[in-house]
Amino acid sequence: MYHKAVLLDEAVEALNICGQQKERRNGIYIDATFGGGGHSKKILEQLGENGRVIVFDKDEDAKENLPDDERVTFIRNNFRFVENYIELLSFLSDKNLKIDGLIADLGVSSHQFDTAERGFSYRYDTPLDMRMNRRGKITAADIVNGYSKPEIERILKEYGELGNARGVADEIIKNQGDIKSTKDLCNVLGKFYSPNQERKFLGKVFQALRIEVNKEMEALEDLLEGCKRVLSKGGRAVFITYHSLEDRLVKNSFRNGCKDGTYILVNKKPILPTQDEITANARSRSAKLRVAEKI
Repeated sequence: MYHKAVLLDEAVEALNICGQQKERRNGIYIDATFGGGGHSKKILEQLGENGRVIVFDKDEDAKENLPDDERVTFIRNNFRFVENYIELLSFLSDKNLKIDGLIADLGVSSHQFDTAERGFSYRYDTPLDMRMNRRGKITAADIVNGYSKPEIERILKEYGELGNARGVADEIIKNQGDIKSTKDLCNVLGKFYSPNQERKFLGKVFQALRIEVNKEMEALEDLLEGCKRVLSKGGRAVFITYHSLEDRLVKNSFRNGCKDGTYILVNKKPILPTQDEITANARSRSAKLRVAEKI
């Protein structure tokens, strides 16, 4: 399986496609993180024949999951450009397109984690890559072998929330030029964790590098700002986050939107996966779903 969609029913229900306004079934919706297509396919089930789903994914592998449905438009690019593409599509169609709902599942897909050669996981001995878009120029190997000590320390501290970021950065610097694979990196950092701490420690290191390689925080900030402008009145922004950094950005964006009159919160507290879902899909355990509606 390419990827098992998290909080599938809850997220699509939050878009309110089948709400009181019948025209919402023929509206335009964005799946900003298409991946395996689970959320998009669920959205399509609820749309009328004139409805439309615009899907974004920078990973070329995701295109294999596109449904054979003329209501779907695939854009192979980073979701940070959502506003630009809506402006382009508006120009091409000679209509001022407004979006009735946007959903973003911010987790790395199971496909990317489980495809060894992509270098996302410390479980495999592969080149240290981590690019979601394989057309990208910077890999994780470029970072550990080319960034300065202050830069590496900042990445580990800010994106990995690593307590001993300075010591880890120092060890990486000592071995610059020799860290080519995931195994190389694990061996270099082996002295910083015991066997029972491996998952937690390496998880933070790999997360930090992945975020830097793909500029995830900057992209999310752009998406959140663009979302405010492309949504129509009553349109819903639905975000699923997996770690505190991205959840904080989403929460603060929604709160600021409430203060400036852009949004109202649909759920004041995040919706969490059920124990049944966590049992069936362990990667859902840290997921949080937040929803805001454009005023």
